[in-house]
Amino acid sequence: MPENNTYILAIESSCDDTAAAVLHNDTKLSNVVAGQEVHRKYGGVVPELASRAHQQNIVPVVHEALKEAGITKDELNAVAFTSGPGLMGSLLVGTSFAKSFAMGLDIPLIDVNHMQAHILAHFITEEGFDKPTFPFLAMTISGGHTQIVRVDDYFKMEVIGQTLDDAIGEAYDKSAKILGMPYPGGPLVDKLAGEGNPTAFKFPKPKIDGLNFSFSGLKTSILYFVQRETQKDPDFIEKNLRDICASIQYTIINIVMDKLKKAVKQTGINQVAIGGGVSANSGIRKALKEAEAKWGWKTYVPKFEYTTDNAAMIGIVGYLKYIQDDFPQKGYTENNVTATARLKI
Repeated sequence: MPENNTYILAIESSCDDTAAAVLHNDTKLSNVVAGQEVHRKYGGVVPELASRAHQQNIVPVVHEALKEAGITKDELNAVAFTSGPGLMGSLLVGTSFAKSFAMGLDIPLIDVNHMQAHILAHFITEEGFDKPTFPFLAMTISGGHTQIVRVDDYFKMEVIGQTLDDAIGEAYDKSAKILGMPYPGGPLVDKLAGEGNPTAFKFPKPKIDGLNFSFSGLKTSILYFVQRETQKDPDFIEKNLRDICASIQYTIINIVMDKLKKAVKQTGINQVAIGGGVSANSGIRKALKEAEAKWGWKTYVPKFEYTTDNAAMIGIVGYLKYIQDDFPQKGYTENNVTATARLKI
């Protein structure tokens, strides 16, 4: 087993955030993220523009991560990077840089599954945040993913429920777009929801068997509702925006919590951890905390810094693989590991 005094450089470039972090064992020393404002005017991420921006950002982001961590590149033990899932062009920028960097330093290269990283971010040591114990249920909720995962060990995971169409984050962003809000709209819906009446308007919950999800029907019902009401009153959205947002959020949270309750009942596991960008949502965090008191669950909510795409979560997976020797040795991965747009847990 490698010595337990490990410095990992981690790189994340799966979508539109270029990120780099340095971890010393399971403790974060730096976590730098460069966003891409260019996508706002298009109402969503444009893959070609994302990959170009990654090329511009990756060197300064890595430089800043090392600087903030207070170490030199020669002190690194390994380089961890996101190999998938994500946008292929974006992934290739991070993959190519990580391979070259590791090869130049003659240190191991460790590929990381982005979805595993959202779950294992809970194992970064942070004051005031507990780490889950095995087994636990993980709910990964983001712009591109909605999954319930049974986690029996760091790398023993099973997806037991997932969306059949749209992800929860997409449902938030598309609903915001229907209401005339800028991209990304999810955080705005969450903010305005806190000022509205969650039962002002009723939206249907999809009837999907098992632990799977569907959000396409909900988006359609919101679209038809807004079109119908604005025909009656052109100022309907402006007059009722907070109540509409609160009602949308209330419906989405009910869908999520119903499935989680079912998952806890089926598995007998009452430890629940959330991850992914939508885990920053205040309504979902509040519902999980209420579940602790109401149903006796033990819930784990990540630090805000680790909810959206970031490199620290890639680093913790790299560290866990490194200490377990769970990666091909240096001289091998540099030439054989590739990016994969569709990568399963």
